[in-house]
Amino acid sequence: MQSFEIDKSDVLKVKSAILAGDETLKEVLADYHASEIAILFERLDKSEQQHIINLLPSEIASEIISEMDEESHPEDLLFKLHPDKRTEIVEELDYDDATDIISQLEDHEQKEILEDLNEEDASNIRNLLTYDEKTAGGLMNTDLICVNINLTKKDAIDEIIRQSEEMEEFYTIYVVDDEDVFQGIVSLKDIIKAKHNAQITELVKMDAVYVRPNTDQEEVANLISQYNLTSIPVVDDQHKLLGRVTFDDVIDVMEAESTEDILKISGVSEDEELSGNWVEAVKSRLPWLIINLGTAFLASSVVRYFDPTIKLIPSLAAYMTIIAGMGGNAATQALAVTVRRISLYNLTDNQAYRTVLKEFTVGLINGASNGLIVFIFAFFFDGNPMLGLVIFLAMTGNLVIAGITGAGIPLILKRVGIDPAIASSIIITTFTDVFGFLLILGLASKLLL
Repeated sequence: MQSFEIDKSDVLKVKSAILAGDETLKEVLADYHASEIAILFERLDKSEQQHIINLLPSEIASEIISEMDEESHPEDLLFKLHPDKRTEIVEELDYDDATDIISQLEDHEQKEILEDLNEEDASNIRNLLTYDEKTAGGLMNTDLICVNINLTKKDAIDEIIRQSEEMEEFYTIYVVDDEDVFQGIVSLKDIIKAKHNAQITELVKMDAVYVRPNTDQEEVANLISQYNLTSIPVVDDQHKLLGRVTFDDVIDVMEAESTEDILKISGVSEDEELSGNWVEAVKSRLPWLIINLGTAFLASSVVRYFDPTIKLIPSLAAYMTIIAGMGGNAATQALAVTVRRISLYNLTDNQAYRTVLKEFTVGLINGASNGLIVFIFAFFFDGNPMLGLVIFLAMTGNLVIAGITGAGIPLILKRVGIDPAIASSIIITTFTDVFGFLLILGLASKLLL
């Protein structure tokens, strides 16, 4: 089965079905999964979305809303529904999904929705709303299955059956003591395979990985990936079980974190929505471009300083752009690898040193290789072996600088508590431009004049 992609014919089919009537629309929508309808919503206007949500059963409607992209603003769609329909949908949602959506609304809108819910649902969602959305507490779902460590196999199975009636799916059973303190985990498979007189205390794995509610979402994702978990428990300072974070939430986190890093490395604010309009894009990008303009003036001042050298050797102007451009590309490569390495691992001082040393070596080899190509070109095209030597040395030197700064700058920023993806690209561009021009023009002044 292939992943679903928006097709113009699908959009036209749904739009035509809306005009044809509810019965036709139901038949058409029956051919699509809820997640596919959520994707189609990207091409439908708000009134069409609302019409479909009102038409479908709350169980399916809730799944569509939970699958909608954040930039499609499912919270606005939810809030504009009739209060009864809205309440039905929220009650069908998992607590973590409901919290994610409701948290995007204004305080008075949140209050209006929560007042219509039953006390248990409202209380659970209010509790989850207190956590930062980018932490384990903000990701966790309080719906889980837990059993007492003192239960027998038979009693535990009875308890699991009772608790599972309100849950769609579960993978792990959590074990607590009489004080609700987390003791470990046990798999359903182990319980089923155990002897009929076995007790949970004999089956529980007490070395289970867990997180605190304030653990950063990226760390949660790393732990689930590292230990191949389907879910990870969240416990408070007293080690009492609060909830669980499941792997499907982690997939969303990893996608969001990757997008955020890509935007930051490109000098784009994480607040810019991918589907936003041009006004939002300008507001997001203009400040970074102005900062970049300032660094460009610094690079241009180096060129101005060596203006007499360029007038005497005009061909240097053409090679300058090659040196600076290659340095920028090499630095971006080193930066991307290093930022990703930082996001995945908690690097020790020795690992950080080895990272910079590796990029230095890569820069030296790549610089010499590319420098040799340009040396040969300059030798045959300009007939000047000394010019070729200058370009060779400048290319090699600038790619070494690119490797060191591309790896070193994000590591330094991380050490001082600054997000390495935010400012690294502008800093390394400044280094490669300034030193690229300085190397080729400085060497030319010394060796060619």
